[in-house]
Amino acid sequence: MLFWHVPAPNEALLISGSRRRTGDTQFRIVTGHGSFVLPVKQKARILSLSLRESEIAEDCVTTQGITLSIRAVAAFKVGDDPVSIANAARRFLAEQDRMEELVGRIFAGHLRSIIGSLTVEEIIRERDRLAQEVRDGSHGEMEKLGIVVDSLQVQEIEDSTGYITNIAAPHAAAVASAARIAAAKADQEATQREQEAAALRAEYVRDTEIKQAGFAAEVEQAKARAAQSGPLAQAQATQEVIAQQTLLAEREAALTEKKLEAEVRRPADAEAYRQRTLAEAERDTTKFKTEAEAYRQRTLAEASRDTTKLSAEAESHKRRTLADAEGDAVKVAAAAASESAKLAADGEAYSQRTVAAAEADAINARAEALNDGNQALIAANKLIDVLPQLVSAAAGGLSGANLTVLNGAEGVGQTITGVVGQGLAVYESLRGSLLAEHSAPPATTDSRRDAAKTPELPHVRRVVEKREDAAEQGPAT
Repeated sequence: MLFWHVPAPNEALLISGSRRRTGDTQFRIVTGHGSFVLPVKQKARILSLSLRESEIAEDCVTTQGITLSIRAVAAFKVGDDPVSIANAARRFLAEQDRMEELVGRIFAGHLRSIIGSLTVEEIIRERDRLAQEVRDGSHGEMEKLGIVVDSLQVQEIEDSTGYITNIAAPHAAAVASAARIAAAKADQEATQREQEAAALRAEYVRDTEIKQAGFAAEVEQAKARAAQSGPLAQAQATQEVIAQQTLLAEREAALTEKKLEAEVRRPADAEAYRQRTLAEAERDTTKFKTEAEAYRQRTLAEASRDTTKLSAEAESHKRRTLADAEGDAVKVAAAAASESAKLAADGEAYSQRTVAAAEADAINARAEALNDGNQALIAANKLIDVLPQLVSAAAGGLSGANLTVLNGAEGVGQTITGVVGQGLAVYESLRGSLLAEHSAPPATTDSRRDAAKTPELPHVRRVVEKREDAAEQGPAT
């Protein structure tokens, strides 16, 4: 129909002037089916979605400063999605025939920038990496233009400076050298094979000539044998006789040898075997006896060593035990001595405490007597305490004197009795004076009071009498 438009499979129909929109675009995009276009009010245009090809030929400088001429081919097309079609329509709808040129310039710029970061070796060995980096670098810009890059291939790399040739020179030289070496080896093998063939040929010629000479000799020998058949037959008969005689002699020698072996060598071998066996038995016996004696001596030495060791250990243990016992005894004795000293010290301390307590009681008794006014009792006690001193003083006059004692032991006893009597007389006189003083009438009020306070002292008298008796019995004994 006149107003019905149907785009081709590789085309997109762009209808402007319609109120309906596709996405954010101000026009409608139709692909794969037809659409009605109103005349005058709407306008339809076609955007090709076919594959396009752009050739790139650029002089690029590597990171080494080497200039390379790069020839590449980029295959691209407008994307099939509405966004890509809209972006491409806005930019290339009126200049679709210049799309290859514009896209080629964009790829050329990215190609120069990427080659500037690579070395010549990397560009040669990694062309796929170069193409991939160019595609990745231009992806953002191509997406804005609505272009999809299907392929980018580096076709040719030209080097005007000869750098690539120089890089290949060592490899080419190595390949050429390997080729020459291979050719030389092939020539050597061919020469060797030729020499082997010549040697085989000479060997074959030699064998042929030897065989021919042998054949000729056999012919001559047959001729000579035919000429000498008569003498030869006689000589052959003689030879056969000699052979038979030789065979007979050999048989006789063999018989003689067997007789010698049976009669002489075998008995001799048996005797030698017997002697050798006896010698070996004697040697083994001597060896066993020697080993047994050595074992006995070694066992005795070990037993003696063990006995000495055990004795030393027993003696050491005994000494340690005695030392331990002595140490324990010393410890026990020290403990007993310490305990005994402690008990003795405790007894001495107890005795001193008892004596001190008795003296303290006596002092207390005397103090109480003084407080009660028993001066007579105190005086009597003093006299009793002084009595031995009086007797000693009386006897002291006799020391150093030249006395003649008559009547033997009786005279000595009388002398001692006289001395004691003198002491007692002194004691009686002192006691009498004390008693007279205490029995006198009171002259004053104080004297009466003292007399009233002075009691009878029968116990004092008894003490004095007991001491007198003791004094009398002492000298007698």
